[in-house]
Amino acid sequence: MTRIAVVSAGLGEPSSTHLLADRLAAATSAALAGPVVTTTAHLRDVARDVADNLVTGFAGPKLRAVIEDVVGADALIAVTPTFNASYSGLFKSFVDVLEPTSLAGKPVLIGATGGSERHSLVLDHALRPLFAYLKAVVLPTGVYAASADWGVGSGLVGRIDRAGAELADLLAGRAPAAQADPYADVVPFERLLAGDR
Repeated sequence: MTRIAVVSAGLGEPSSTHLLADRLAAATSAALAGPVVTTTAHLRDVARDVADNLVTGFAGPKLRAVIEDVVGADALIAVTPTFNASYSGLFKSFVDVLEPTSLAGKPVLIGATGGSERHSLVLDHALRPLFAYLKAVVLPTGVYAASADWGVGSGLVGRIDRAGAELADLLAGRAPAAQADPYADVVPFERLLAGDR
C-alpha cells in the first residue's frame, strides 16, 4: 500500500490551491497500480497550531497528526499559493515546524497557484530550493496553475497528468516513461540547404 500525504496551503474556501492539490493526488493515484491511501491536510485548519508550535516548540494534537501523516508517507504533494513571488508564510511556517531531516529522501511533487503566469518561477526559485535543502527528492515536473489555466485547452491537465505519472513511476521504482522527442523527425541541415524538405 502506498501512502501519499497532500499538503495544501490555500487560505480561501473554495481554493484553487486545494483544487490543484486534489488533482495532483488523483493523477498520482490513477497512475499507481496498487492500493493508495491519501491523506490531505489543509494548512488553514491548523494555522493557529503552527503558530503555537513556532513559539512554544511543541505541536498540539491536530498539528502532530498532520506532521505524522507527512513524515510517515511514502511521498508528499505540496502545493502553495504564490504570495509576493514566493510560497505563503503559512506554508513556510509549516515546513519550519518539521524536523530538518524528516523529509530526507522522500519524493516530493511541488505545485503552486497564482493570479498570473508571471509568478510561475516560484516553483524553481522558491519551492525546489526549499525541499532540496531538506534533502527531499523533488520531481522534475512541478505544476504551476495561474487563474487562466483553469479554462479549457490550457495544458494544465497534461501537466498534472505528467507530474502524477512521474511521482507514480518513482514510487513504483519504474523508469520514467519516455517523452516524445520533438526533434526525432528533423530534416538534416544539409538536406535543407539542398532544398529538400
